[in-house]
Amino acid sequence: MKSVLVTGGAGFIGSHLSNALAAGGYRVRALDNFDHLAHGPGSVAILDREVELMRGDLRDRRHIERALVGVEAVLHLGGVVGNGESMMNICRAVECNSLATANLLEALIERRDRVSRVVAASSMAVYGEGAYACGRHGEVVASPRSLDQLRRGEWELRCPRCGEELTPMPISEDRPLAPTSVYGITKRDQEELVLTLGRAYAIEAVALRYLNVYGPGQALGNPYTGVAAIFAARLLSGRRPRVFEDGNQIRDLIHVSDVVRATIAALEAPRAPGSPINVATGRRVRVIDLARALEQLLAPGIEPEITGEFRAGDIRHCFADTARARALLEFEAERTLADALPELVEWVIAQEVEEVGDAAVAELRAAGLVG
Repeated sequence: MKSVLVTGGAGFIGSHLSNALAAGGYRVRALDNFDHLAHGPGSVAILDREVELMRGDLRDRRHIERALVGVEAVLHLGGVVGNGESMMNICRAVECNSLATANLLEALIERRDRVSRVVAASSMAVYGEGAYACGRHGEVVASPRSLDQLRRGEWELRCPRCGEELTPMPISEDRPLAPTSVYGITKRDQEELVLTLGRAYAIEAVALRYLNVYGPGQALGNPYTGVAAIFAARLLSGRRPRVFEDGNQIRDLIHVSDVVRATIAALEAPRAPGSPINVATGRRVRVIDLARALEQLLAPGIEPEITGEFRAGDIRHCFADTARARALLEFEAERTLADALPELVEWVIAQEVEEVGDAAVAELRAAGLVG
């Protein structure tokens, strides 16, 4: 009956996690500030009665102190999400992710005799571009695509030594971190703060690098959330899914139920502390194929729009090497897109959504972040 605090515990992943922990016999407290982008105006948490909900903000040390009373472990999911959002509201992203994590860690250090473990939710955004190999030079660290290259519509990355087009590879946790957005920088801050201070103060610390999470409960009204939710929201409102570049970007989509299983495993796994760990499927899906699959399920005939535009901070390809999760967490993703997308669509159809994607893109374009 370990007592666990879940920060961001009423959000998309957090609510699924809080409920699963309670069902598994943990005493669960969920701390959440009900940010409007993540929850929408006037929303309420869908939490089981066994979960204690506490409203509060990680930027306020008083709220953290209250939330940590009697807690033995912390699952830190609190913060703001979205590459595009972070590129416009820089201070907000840094305050809600980097500074808030620092606040939490200072309070945890004072309680290190009582708190046994902290697990931080990191992101694929810490990598920046994914891993690549050159046919002549093997695995290489590719530089981000230049603005001139993107304006020419040359989407694929090229070898820094010979200029040949690179082949995307699964990315492992040992890859150097080179985030391309403010969001990615703040997620790197979060995981490095947690792991570094965990080592220094003998607190068991784990950082989980979630890839692209999808599933029921995702914020359909948030234009900066996961790609599956963005496409679904547009289809639900009768609009064509907007696909940037040429649509051949590769992603690794993992169902929220699998993310929950991996996160609970990280709470207990004896070999997990001290490590960043990818939480992903290792399976590839192209963005255009995801859009078409959702179109067929939600709104046949509303074909995706391939815009040929690009967004600052976007990467070309990223999918994960999952060997470390198997070794340290004994975790392997179970859900596939084929079996989980119909469930997502069934949930989406029951929602009422004000789709604001056009306004969000217009805002990014006005800021010079769409080309």
